[in-house]
Amino acid sequence: MFPVPSAVKAAEFHPAALSEIKSYSKEIKSKLGDLILDLQLGESISMPDSRPMPSVGPGVSELRVKDSQNQYRAFYYLKVAGKVIIFHAFVKKTEKTLKREIDIGKKRLKDILEAMNG
Repeated sequence: MFPVPSAVKAAEFHPAALSEIKSYSKEIKSKLGDLILDLQLGESISMPDSRPMPSVGPGVSELRVKDSQNQYRAFYYLKVAGKVIIFHAFVKKTEKTLKREIDIGKKRLKDILEAMNG
């Protein structure tokens, strides 16, 4: 018998992030889904599957998944009680995360947090 967590966090997606993730292969969606479920269950994820992204904002991390062709990233935020917020997803084509992707992430997180507090 597995222990049942006291509370499973809700996964909330920015619509554009969800749309991007839905465009990925079944394999990548499955890998991302497993990692998101781990976050919902309160598990701590570290390298190589997750890494902090302070350049996007305090408390932001990225999920890291790859297949034989590409690297996939999804920015997430855990600092809202009871929620895992996935607010940006993209295919990473360069070694360093592009400023454009970081800027999109910053704006989306700001918009989501303002909407929650507004």
